[in-house]
Amino acid sequence: MAPLFVGLRAGAPGREADLDVDAESVRDLWYADRPLADAAERVRLLERFPELQPNEEGITDVADTYSFFAVLCLRYALLAHGSGNADDAVSCGHAALTAMGMLDQNVAGASLLAEEQRLRSLSLSGDASGLWDASVTAGRERFRAVVGRLPSSTCSRSLSVRYGS
Repeated sequence: MAPLFVGLRAGAPGREADLDVDAESVRDLWYADRPLADAAERVRLLERFPELQPNEEGITDVADTYSFFAVLCLRYALLAHGSGNADDAVSCGHAALTAMGMLDQNVAGASLLAEEQRLRSLSLSGDASGLWDASVTAGRERFRAVVGRLPSSTCSRSLSVRYGS
């Protein structure tokens, strides 16, 4: 889910620190055997992101929707890593599956939910070889699918900026 947040928020004024928190947190979570002493602080920072702030109008914009899900997934991943609480891990997975299910419903021929389920199976198999590459590929596809749903007048982002073409 990280490529969605980074790709959709890159270049947004005032979001540089948020992008750094996101990227550093995702990087550090890949080292599952290492404790994150500041996991709780990172969660507090994420909870101040605009995506997790109450909004009377709700979330209706495509970019805002998937940025919300990306931040929510990261929040739960950090909570799970910091506490070992299975409920937080389940909530992280639920948010990712919900987002991919929504994308599948809105993008003809998409199979992003099935890919998310495949990644989950891979991560549970105990053999992490290939998981990084599969995750990077999935992130690119998710980003492309979301960008394809953005109104063309607001879509000035390039896939090659952060993730290659």
